[in-house]
Amino acid sequence: MGYAGKLKLKLKARELRKKGLSVKTIQKRLGVSRSSVSLWVRDIQLSRKQLERLYLNKRTGALKGSIIGAKKKQREREELTRKLIAKGKKEVGNISKHDRFIAGISLYYGEGGKTDGDVSITNSDPKAIKFMANWLREFCKVSEKRLRGSLYIHDNLNRIEAKKYWSKITKIPLKQFTKTYIAKNNPHRLRKVKHRYGVFRIKISDVNLHRRIMGWISGVFKK
Repeated sequence: MGYAGKLKLKLKARELRKKGLSVKTIQKRLGVSRSSVSLWVRDIQLSRKQLERLYLNKRTGALKGSIIGAKKKQREREELTRKLIAKGKKEVGNISKHDRFIAGISLYYGEGGKTDGDVSITNSDPKAIKFMANWLREFCKVSEKRLRGSLYIHDNLNRIEAKKYWSKITKIPLKQFTKTYIAKNNPHRLRKVKHRYGVFRIKISDVNLHRRIMGWISGVFKK
């Protein structure tokens, strides 16, 4: 079977799954392996009513133990996740200015520009970008007019909306944005839009500042 034929089956399988059909039913209807169907539709979440139709015991009108157990385990995982997040926040406690300084150095070490003179930070997480924009202002004493922003985004997404979004997050005016890099979207890749607003980069041209940051990194990550 060619790529086009396989893609057609994949799209049909996803369409049937969204209607609430079981993997087994889709497999029989399309004449493909169950493992292929499972892979194609694994990210599709069924509604409560669809799950009930799939797992309802026709004789007793009760849900099968498997789905009841699965739902219980899901609730337990969600509750455990909430507790662990709350515990983690409590363990961190209040953040001091020095804590923010070290946190910024660590984040720059992982996501920042390493080439001499390239003071930049690139990320798709708005919390990370906002933190580093403020970190550059507070600890690097970068003036507002020297901050530059640039966007990396796929061509099927809204560039204007994304630029406004990052400008609001970073407080960097749109007039200080440099050229946007447009990546070609692959329509054959069936995946959720992971980065609706693309990937953002903050940049400052300053050789001395970059070397200073590299010194901070060396001070924190000593051998």
